[in-house]
Amino acid sequence: MQSTRPSITIFHNPACGTSRNTLAMIRNSGEEPRVIEYLKTPPSRETLRELLAAMAMAPRALLRRKGTPYDELGLDDPKWSDEQLLDFMLAHPILINRPIVVTPIGTRLCRPSEAVLDILPSPQKGPFTKEDGEPVIDAEGRRVERAA
Repeated sequence: MQSTRPSITIFHNPACGTSRNTLAMIRNSGEEPRVIEYLKTPPSRETLRELLAAMAMAPRALLRRKGTPYDELGLDDPKWSDEQLLDFMLAHPILINRPIVVTPIGTRLCRPSEAVLDILPSPQKGPFTKEDGEPVIDAEGRRVERAA
């Protein structure tokens, strides 16, 4: 009997365009991921540590500044330890940058959203255009290169 558990998880914020585009690309590959709205259901300290380890990322690198209490909390001060930064992220989940996607191939902060293409186990099933009109996948299923 085959497992019905999704092989992909996205830590998602539906108010974020990058997160919505990433989720749409996962679905365009034929997968229905486990969607965790991390502002409603924040990750535990252990989950946050596991995600950071899988991405080979320090807590400071996962902090989001825009639209968060980052500046008011003085988080750019190097005095904060990794554990203290985790405390801030747990107290204020909006500080966790998103979307984070976990697949059998890897774990990645998908900024820009098309970074998810590198860790999806299945190719895109059809063309894909971001919400802002930027094409990502063409009609032949090939990645559209961004103009430099």
